[in-house]
Amino acid sequence: MPVHDVDEIERLKKINAALIGRVERSMDQQGNAFSLFQTAINLENRIKSRTEELNATLRRLEQTNIDLVAAKESAEQANISKTRFLAAASHDVLQPLNAAHLSVSALADLQTTKEGTLLVRQVERSLDTMSELLRTLLDISKLDAGVVKPEPVEVSLEQMFQSLRSDFQPIADKKGLRLRFRPTQFSLISDRTLLRRVLQNIISNAIRYTPHGGVLVSVRRRRDVARIEVWDTGSGIPADQTEKVFEEFHRGAAVSEPALSGAGLGLGLAIVRRMADTLGYDVSLVSRVGKGTVFRVDMPAGSFLMSRPPSPASEPETPRGYGLFGAKVLLVENDLNVMESMRSLLQRWQCTVRVAATTKEAIDELGDTDWTPDIVIADQHLDDGDLGSATVIEVRAHLGRDIPALVVTADPLVEIPATAAAQGIELMHKPVKPAQLRALLAHLLT
Repeated sequence: MPVHDVDEIERLKKINAALIGRVERSMDQQGNAFSLFQTAINLENRIKSRTEELNATLRRLEQTNIDLVAAKESAEQANISKTRFLAAASHDVLQPLNAAHLSVSALADLQTTKEGTLLVRQVERSLDTMSELLRTLLDISKLDAGVVKPEPVEVSLEQMFQSLRSDFQPIADKKGLRLRFRPTQFSLISDRTLLRRVLQNIISNAIRYTPHGGVLVSVRRRRDVARIEVWDTGSGIPADQTEKVFEEFHRGAAVSEPALSGAGLGLGLAIVRRMADTLGYDVSLVSRVGKGTVFRVDMPAGSFLMSRPPSPASEPETPRGYGLFGAKVLLVENDLNVMESMRSLLQRWQCTVRVAATTKEAIDELGDTDWTPDIVIADQHLDDGDLGSATVIEVRAHLGRDIPALVVTADPLVEIPATAAAQGIELMHKPVKPAQLRALLAHLLT
């Protein structure tokens, strides 16, 4: 074969190979384009699917938010209902207890036998226990419902310590315990009532669980906190119960010991924790079984003030005479049982009593110019929607002078103490203890 024919064949092969390569590349490009097209379609489908899922999630979230708003409104309504129930329960539950206390006290004065006196004292103790239980449960509910709001004022700790000493010294003496309060020059910006209840419950608990030795109350200030401490030499608290003691109805195992018979209901420290939380204070304890316990109430150091130089220790108050003989009492009470019990009790104290159930009836009783009351005792909630505090104001206006007055109530609303204080009216919560009532009336009359 001629050489030029061989060269032509080789050239044709190269051309052919080049054409085949070009065709193959073209097919590859088409394949890639198709693949990209398929990928785009898949991505579009996935985006569409994810978008639908996201929309469904947003719809569920929106519905959840609606449900949460409804649940929140329901909880707020329930809280309002609970607060209203507490006000009603405080009055309706404590009202018959108040009548029972007054009746038993009057009955005690009629006893002429030792057996009768003993039975009356047993009934009084049972009523005291029931009253304390109900009052404490209502207090816990009010604190949980958030209806208790602190009212900060300047509180002299030395004066509060003296007041607590006068309350607990007879109990400590009866048990043969030493009760000491270290003098202090500090005052505290706090709610006087809540702080006193916190210390009162801790000291009561310390005395109750201390069979021998004593209790010490002190206060000191550190750089970042101010601390009130209550030390006792009592039975102590096991390490695994140091938090449980703040739970409702928890009582230490030591209450079964004879020396500790008469232990409480297990609610005192539950109240302490809640009140301390309301005040923004921290309550803790350190204890050794068989050695004793120290309770600590920590509060911001900024709430402490240095008092003016302390005055000489005041002498203990001498017992007052009861001086109720012949006192004229206008009693405004709409509950028949309470009215009869109170009238009977006042008459046993040699008081002259006139009764009314409404403001109008109270004013009508003052129509007799030969009889002018020395003091007014009024229940807060009366017939016809009248309020005892308003009745006192109208009685004073009718008489033209601010005669002493006492409003008795089981209503937990915080507006009542403020209203009473603004009008110079004494306030006492039900159930009324006759001894406290008699002492207060004697104080007001003198």
